[in-house]
Amino acid sequence: MGTPELPMPDGLVLRPFRGVRFAVEDPAKVTSPPYDLISDADVDALLDSHPNNVVRLILPRSPRGDSSVKPPAPHRQQEPNQTPSTAPHRPSADGEPATTQQQASVPPAPSDAGLETRYAKARDTLRAWLDTGVLVPDDVPALYVYEQSGPNVLQRGLIGDVGLADPGQRIILPHEDVMPGPITDRLALMSTTQANLEPIFLLYNGDNGTATRLVDEVASERRPLVSAHTEDGLTHRLWAITDVSEINAINADLHDRQALIADGHHRYATYRVLQRQEHATHRSAQPEQPLSTTTRPEPPDIPQTPPPLHTATSEAHLSQPAATSKAQSPNASEAETSSSSDVEPAAQPPHPAIPSESQTSSPSGNLDLDGKPSIPDIPQASQVSGTDGVAGKAGSVPSGGGRSTPAPVVGPWDFGLALLVDSTAYPPNLQAIHRVIPGLPLAEAVAKARGAWRVHDFDDLAQGLAALEEAQEPAFLLGGEGGTHLLTNPDPVQIARAMPPDHSERWNSLNTSVLTEFVLPKVWGMRDDEQAVRIVHHDTDAAVRLAIRTGGTAVLLKPLAVDDVLAVAAGGERVPRKSTSFGPKPRTGLVLRTFAID
Repeated sequence: MGTPELPMPDGLVLRPFRGVRFAVEDPAKVTSPPYDLISDADVDALLDSHPNNVVRLILPRSPRGDSSVKPPAPHRQQEPNQTPSTAPHRPSADGEPATTQQQASVPPAPSDAGLETRYAKARDTLRAWLDTGVLVPDDVPALYVYEQSGPNVLQRGLIGDVGLADPGQRIILPHEDVMPGPITDRLALMSTTQANLEPIFLLYNGDNGTATRLVDEVASERRPLVSAHTEDGLTHRLWAITDVSEINAINADLHDRQALIADGHHRYATYRVLQRQEHATHRSAQPEQPLSTTTRPEPPDIPQTPPPLHTATSEAHLSQPAATSKAQSPNASEAETSSSSDVEPAAQPPHPAIPSESQTSSPSGNLDLDGKPSIPDIPQASQVSGTDGVAGKAGSVPSGGGRSTPAPVVGPWDFGLALLVDSTAYPPNLQAIHRVIPGLPLAEAVAKARGAWRVHDFDDLAQGLAALEEAQEPAFLLGGEGGTHLLTNPDPVQIARAMPPDHSERWNSLNTSVLTEFVLPKVWGMRDDEQAVRIVHHDTDAAVRLAIRTGGTAVLLKPLAVDDVLAVAAGGERVPRKSTSFGPKPRTGLVLRTFAID
């Protein structure tokens, strides 16, 4: 059976959903940073702050003290004070990356069975917390205004279900490459729990339009549902918008705009992979129909990315009765504090919002075989448009041969949890992401660089960073055992030969592009992959400490310019992996989304 055409939004859509929230006295204690910024030491600290911290869902692991199972960490930042989890990388004599035998101490990629076991724990924990009132769903669907504030920080946006669009539609623009490992990991979590547990971060140019004005009005004049002050000095507040006219006004403003993925490329890619899997699973449960001769083939994209999707945007699926959010149960905090983080939830009947073990034997789980969810704000097949953008008849999509196929039923997996921020009203803070190459001694890295770069030597890190700040791009500061060294003025002949001709001039000028295409493979004879190159967000001192401890080299970069990132994305290109770190990033655990409650 061929791949069926998927629903696809005809514009930027942010659908309301029934948020699931912690019913605790101090919501800050059950929140966490995004999963890929959490080290093993951070997990311990988060669980010490509260036994029911959301980290138990997004990064489940064995109880502390049990070393029999160590969960994988697909692309999480290496904690500076921990022993690295991968072997030092040293290029072989011919300049290629070390062989499997040379990297024998690198742990193998997690198996599918390992991921299923790991995330079954998250599913069972989520089910138990819903059953006991630790987590409580709101009564009606809402869009949530989210504010982050603190010293020199103010960001406001909307959290909702964003309609999943193919990059070719140019509605939601990715700007960064992704790796298959993190997608596999997050897919196992989302498909097993049937939930989106943390939002991705989207930016759009809203020109201070209707949506932005309403966000500011709500944050200034209404009482928040949640207020939490986290250890990083930020205060997080959440409001629910349930009024039909306000939700419709927001979507009318958003419809013709574009959004840029600021943070969450791997999760957005996972949303689309899961979408394809769920549609394939539910389609296979229905009688097979002749395929339309106009069904489009699946386009090449990120690993395992699904084909494009078409959905008519109608006010019918945004129109919900206005109501207030469910009040938090006064007994919920007692229920959650009596639970221990070291004890798995006891086996119990499946919660209606969470698939049972038998249901998650396939990527799908908790919907009827006809694919029709019971939540009224999800449009049915009669609201789905065909490829020409005109709503087709209920139950079928016309084909060029006069035959028809069942129209794809729009389900919760056709949307993904997202924070949408107007970058004109709240400009993002773009910071650098640094690299560490374990096992490549600083002296060796500098010696090889001298054949292609001008090298400036400095006695300490502060002097080197000051010089990097003033240097013309591309420039890199190398740090480790024995000082710091600034690379500037690359050989124009060598760099021109190394940079790919099929990329734009702007893309080829980015420091991360030069690092990926020239410095790593040509100067140092290695690849930019998850095993050879470690990632350290923002902290230059931490990167240098990690380099010294691993006998390696830290590569410190200046952050990319926001305009360059936007221009590259608008041109249909993607910067190399881990090139950008937009902030402030949304806090995980303030509001969750499960597919059945959605």
